[in-house]
Amino acid sequence: MIALITLAVVFILIAVRRIGNIRLQIWQIMSLGAVTVLLTGQISPASALKAVNLDVMLFLFGMFIVGEALQSSGYLAQLAYRIFGRARSLDSLLLLVLFGMGLFSALLMNDTLAIIGTPVVLLLAKQAKTKPQILLLALAFAITIGSVMSPIGNPQNLLIAVNGEVANPFLTFGRYLLLPTLLNLLIAYLLLRLFYRRHFDHTAVTQTPAPVTDMKLARLAKISLILLVAMIAVKIALVFAGVNFDFRLTYIALAAALPIIIFSPRRFPVLRHIDWSTLLFFAAMFVLMQAVWNSGYIQSFINGAGYNLTSLWMILVAGVVLSQFISNVPLVALYLPLLMKLGVDTEQLMALAAGSTIAGNLSVLGAASNVIIIQNAEQKSGETLSFLEFVKIGVPLTVLNTLVYWACFTLF
Repeated sequence: MIALITLAVVFILIAVRRIGNIRLQIWQIMSLGAVTVLLTGQISPASALKAVNLDVMLFLFGMFIVGEALQSSGYLAQLAYRIFGRARSLDSLLLLVLFGMGLFSALLMNDTLAIIGTPVVLLLAKQAKTKPQILLLALAFAITIGSVMSPIGNPQNLLIAVNGEVANPFLTFGRYLLLPTLLNLLIAYLLLRLFYRRHFDHTAVTQTPAPVTDMKLARLAKISLILLVAMIAVKIALVFAGVNFDFRLTYIALAAALPIIIFSPRRFPVLRHIDWSTLLFFAAMFVLMQAVWNSGYIQSFINGAGYNLTSLWMILVAGVVLSQFISNVPLVALYLPLLMKLGVDTEQLMALAAGSTIAGNLSVLGAASNVIIIQNAEQKSGETLSFLEFVKIGVPLTVLNTLVYWACFTLF
């Protein structure tokens, strides 16, 4: 019970972000939760260490190095101008961010786009002289929704594709999830346009190319980016070819970071400026969520719910709701064996992928990528997204997203 109470307090503190006159950051709140369950004996130190997912930590570490080199060299700003420079209004810029980042997340994984994309949208907001939160939310929603339609868009989809024995995963995910995902990206645009309508005054957006400030670091960052894309292409090819080779995203991220670590004279400044607080947040989150899992309350709730856990609607709703409490990857790790044991078909597996992923649109804690974006924005520019600002759009968006996926599963 203490673990559940601690989780509830963490949610509340993340919503208000302060204790008295003390303003707290998300990583501090989550760390406080992890320390609480350790000190109260809800999880042992050994179990806490085991709970920290080393693959996730190393993946983020490698990507943070690439992202920091791209940004500090100036190459990221130049790249952003090439991709988004054609936008001449906030309307067209918002559409480009939503659909561009959404489609990229299907190939580069949503957490990767959260790391690389945050400084990009902050720069775009500055050049467009608009409220940064509009594009930060657009990035968060884009990479959450866009990652639904690919087996490598996020870790839970990869888990479903591999352990769910999905035949031709790229074709299967595309067949079931491509159309509703594109519709949901359009819905995200309409909602953002509605909630922030006073900011869309048809003022022309003027963007100027930013100069590269460190040519050597920019060249190494470019090499790292090319390596990243090439290795992901190899991973996709291996999946298509049915080759069973343990080519983890962790290895890809670390290999992409190697040119910077080995050859850049600025390796230590880059390492010093990566987002260490987000890494601490994830370590603390793993500990707290494991303590909640160890309490047994989540399992008891699922087993005693008395619902048809294989119905499409139930899978979608359970994916959205329960991912807020135990995170989407642990939820899929729990739910997937149950569905496989009950002999479900591909449609149910795709519903699990959709529900557990769009859970990220409901609240800040619904997806790791949301936390990465907020932490990155706070560190890089002092901008942030409050819990309430996120959920006021995230809740209706998630409801509509869920209905769209359910309707497409049902009708087609």
